[in-house]
Amino acid sequence: MTYIIGKIGREEKEEVFKNYSNDMSKIKLALIQMKMSSEKSKNISNAISKIHAAKRKGAEIVCLPELFLTKYFCQTEKHSHFNFSEKIPGPTTELFSNIAKKLKLILVLSIFEKRTLGIYHNTCVVINEKGKLQGKYRKMHIPDDPQYYEKFYFTPGDLGFKSFKTSKGSLGTLICWDQWFPEAARLTVLKGAQIIFFPTAIGWHPKEKKKFGKTQLESWLSIQRSHAIANGVYVAAINRVGLEKQNSKKIEFWGNSVIFDPNGNVVKKAKLKEQTIICDIDFKKIETARRHWPFFRDRRIDFYKGILKNPKDG
Repeated sequence: MTYIIGKIGREEKEEVFKNYSNDMSKIKLALIQMKMSSEKSKNISNAISKIHAAKRKGAEIVCLPELFLTKYFCQTEKHSHFNFSEKIPGPTTELFSNIAKKLKLILVLSIFEKRTLGIYHNTCVVINEKGKLQGKYRKMHIPDDPQYYEKFYFTPGDLGFKSFKTSKGSLGTLICWDQWFPEAARLTVLKGAQIIFFPTAIGWHPKEKKKFGKTQLESWLSIQRSHAIANGVYVAAINRVGLEKQNSKKIEFWGNSVIFDPNGNVVKKAKLKEQTIICDIDFKKIETARRHWPFFRDRRIDFYKGILKNPKDG
């Protein structure tokens, strides 16, 4: 430091000392929990408005829910819904790239990607503060449950698990159903992720809510907390909210967007309403957690080959 200071002028010295003294380990993160309209334009306007509001509160990274451009169309199998898809890069990434550049923040977005004729993906993109498309992740685990008929629409991802190195840390991107798989979180962290983002669309079937609702929600929160603890990282899950109908089909999306720290503590959590949660992320907590809980030190990778096999018949 002494050598460098001796070679530069007064203004440069002040800038060096300013940067040297700043705590570069902290960033401000925002999750925008939205209620979706049947009109794409309204969802875009709502998202943009909330992104601007988050920026005014200091947000440096903003994440939106899974497939935020439309209502959750996977409640039914309908060929016309493929018309919601688009190319990446495409109109949505171009629009939000301009916003990211103007506001100088990082955006994490989930988009229905049209890869080519007849092949579609549920894809997450990271756009940096310069408006550049830093990369994309295609959802690896595709569910097929009542009113979550995603296998009809989405081809499983082919890009593997991802971590994107940005000016505000290394960001891992997984999507909804991925969050139930410990392997996905672990492999994303092994790629270098300091925060795992889970854009999500999950909720209750209204007829089941009374009997199973509490257990389902607690299970969802617990699995994400476990990823944070087991991997010593931040986990940020951003859900949609509101009752969405398709003919006689209904899902009540349960909100509860949440950020867990590397020890599994809730940093910030939303309620069952439209809400933007904003909080500080301190990357130093990752090293502290891993020093005290050295799970990576004690991994037995020499004996983990069996994880590549399905369970034996019991």
